Amino acid sequence: MQRYLILEDGTTFSGTAFGADVITSGEVVFTTGMTGYQEAITDQSYADQILVFTNPLIGNYGINSDDNESLQPQIKGVICHELARHPANWRLQESLPDFLAKHQIPGLSGIDTRKLVKLLRAHGTLRGKLVDDLSKQAAIVAELKMVHPTAGVTKRVTTPQPYPNPGEQRNIVVVDFGTKHSILRELAKRDCNTLVLPADSTAEAVLSYHPDGVLLSNGPGDPAELTAAAQMVATIEKQVPVFGICMGHHVFALANGAKTFQMKFGHRGFNHPVKNLATGEITFTSQNHGYAVDPASLAGTRLEVTHEELNDGVVEGLRHKDYPAFSVQFHPDAAPGPHDAAGLFDQFIATVDAVKEERTHA
Repeated sequence: MQRYLILEDGTTFSGTAFGADVITSGEVVFTTGMTGYQEAITDQSYADQILVFTNPLIGNYGINSDDNESLQPQIKGVICHELARHPANWRLQESLPDFLAKHQIPGLSGIDTRKLVKLLRAHGTLRGKLVDDLSKQAAIVAELKMVHPTAGVTKRVTTPQPYPNPGEQRNIVVVDFGTKHSILRELAKRDCNTLVLPADSTAEAVLSYHPDGVLLSNGPGDPAELTAAAQMVATIEKQVPVFGICMGHHVFALANGAKTFQMKFGHRGFNHPVKNLATGEITFTSQNHGYAVDPASLAGTRLEVTHEELNDGVVEGLRHKDYPAFSVQFHPDAAPGPHDAAGLFDQFIATVDAVKEERTHA
């Protein structure tokens, strides 16, 4: 069946439909990862976006439930050059088209993804719509050019109620802005008794669970909208260790007086080199973000830059000069991606243990 991608600048791509037979629209973004399509599709940070895979072939190893990063993916659509016709893997449970159809997500294959990605890099992120005919193309272009506020996306992806990820030794609260399951897995590996709380939790609610540490998760949308969350972090960072990841990194920055801005086309993939400014160590990282911290806004704050993206100099890590709190823009849980930065979870745990020990002997 024929399917079309119409962009807000009027550019149209024609290809073959797969997945769900629905019409959808969203921000069109691309990822440079060569594998990990299932983790990307189920990552809540892609909520309301149509994801273009630069790797020419996806779907070759199918889908299995163990690799999901969420139970209800919020992605709006999937675009690839070629869809594998006969997936094969000993862990395979269903095909990618079947998985997308089950979750009402449309797909488009057979288009020139190189041309599309070059367009997005030159122009910046564009809104697009996946449709099955071009009879209303002019009206669709006009619709896509309208302002589309992102308010409310965090509320849709966060957990409505607290839930546990049981463990031992350390009590960790995860504030859920759209958290990936892999973050919870990393905490479980490190003997953490984790409680996941909604994104709108107050400082009083977070501290009422007597956490040894608080992790601020990844998530979609414009971080500047999360003013209440930033106020919460400004309070709790004075009392417990804090570790922010991706959206959590942005909220941590906002809580301490910095500002964020929307990038031209963002960082999405897991081949992004990041330099640790203290050690000079360079790691390859998994990233998925369309916003970044404005380095000029850090002047006058108590934050210092710890990590920097080597490709474009974007701020990739922050540390508070007075409190045991830090954050990174990338994903140290690395699902998908290299595990170069997994030691940041160990750093967080070491900080939690040190503060806990200090208070025990105070």
